[in-house]
Amino acid sequence: MFELTYFKDIIERNNVEKNEVLTTLTKIIASSIGSLTSSRRLTNTYKSNGNKELSVNTLISYLEYLEDAFLIEKVDRFDVKGKRYIKSLNKYYFSDLGLRNAILNFRQQEENHIMENIVYLELVRRGYNVDVGIVEIREKDTRKQLEVDFVCNQHNKRYYVQVALNLETREKTIQETRPFINIHDNFKKIVIVKDAIIPWITEEGIQVIGIIEFLLNPNSLDL
Repeated sequence: MFELTYFKDIIERNNVEKNEVLTTLTKIIASSIGSLTSSRRLTNTYKSNGNKELSVNTLISYLEYLEDAFLIEKVDRFDVKGKRYIKSLNKYYFSDLGLRNAILNFRQQEENHIMENIVYLELVRRGYNVDVGIVEIREKDTRKQLEVDFVCNQHNKRYYVQVALNLETREKTIQETRPFINIHDNFKKIVIVKDAIIPWITEEGIQVIGIIEFLLNPNSLDL
């Protein structure tokens, strides 16, 4: 499907001459879902694999081709406290994880990144505008940026969503919810875990639900 439908259409529609570049770039994106990246970083990764010179402008064009074909989706970063978008880095997710896995020959099955991609797709399917959240804090006279996996907006509603494999210990719970503790507003904060669990609330008032509950219950964000 990828070779005969997506790839063939992208090449013909955009008169792509460097087919091997497009193939390699797609594999690089597939192997880095859920990771912060930029066009310059992707260019350097392409070159570090022993490939020929590649301009940033060419790479940006190829990324746009993949987005226009609905193969990948770019998610921008949003500064929660500063209430502004940060354009230096972003994330890419695949619109179809089956195609992503096939492109990589079913290697790199990192559960946390795949879970993150699944949650992103479901949030978009439910009609939310989804960004990657950044929360800046000061710690020992230095500035640090904490990440919220997803900031979801729909009309006057907002949810902050974190994806984690589990919250086995109190220490792990504190680690995963640390960005939420530094967001001082009244919008709901949620952690989605892999385990099939009964929804519960942390000592800080943060909702924890299992991914199966999240996916099957259309009102799961309002439990």
